[in-house]
Amino acid sequence: MEVHLHREIDRLKRNILALGTEVESSLNKSIRALKTWDIDLAQEVEDYDNEIDRMEVEIEEECLKILALHQPVAIDLRFIVAVLKINNDLERIADLAANMASRTLYIGNREQIDIPEELLKIVKLAESMLKRSLDSLINLNTDLARQVIIDDDIIDDLHAKMYDYIEAKIKAEPNLVDCQISLLSISRNLERISDLVTNIAEDVIYMVEGNVVRHRI
Repeated sequence: MEVHLHREIDRLKRNILALGTEVESSLNKSIRALKTWDIDLAQEVEDYDNEIDRMEVEIEEECLKILALHQPVAIDLRFIVAVLKINNDLERIADLAANMASRTLYIGNREQIDIPEELLKIVKLAESMLKRSLDSLINLNTDLARQVIIDDDIIDDLHAKMYDYIEAKIKAEPNLVDCQISLLSISRNLERISDLVTNIAEDVIYMVEGNVVRHRI
């Protein structure tokens, strides 16, 4: 029975890492579409979201099956619980990447406005945070996970600055108000992605150490 459990857990590890890879790819494509106003690439991100939803459902069902059949304890139980939460957060990140792509489509089909430096910084850090959170999951590296948690505050500060930028641009170019609001929506999506990535990092720490660090760091 224990051998079978560990075989199931190994398969679950492969599946959650595969989902992470797909979500990271969707975010990277959504960001690339934004930087280049590539509406075809943005549409590709939107269209692929259903496949990520399907993967998320399969992983959840797999977790529940393991819990019901094997009743794991200790570190195996922590792993299953963490994967359930990480699975949900990854699916939500993909949804937000698709929302970003939708906003990029809206702007790209109207006016290719300038992307402010603050948003480019958010983009770069959000990509890095997701990559490092997935690396921390692959390698069970809690030091890397803790660095991701710390970096979340930087994105919060940058997103706050976006409000001032958008307000000034709307006053200067009132004819582009809808595009500027869409740009702010993209910033908000990235800020929410960073929160979800932080959740993943916290769940890695829980998985490895058994410590709940949410709201502590």
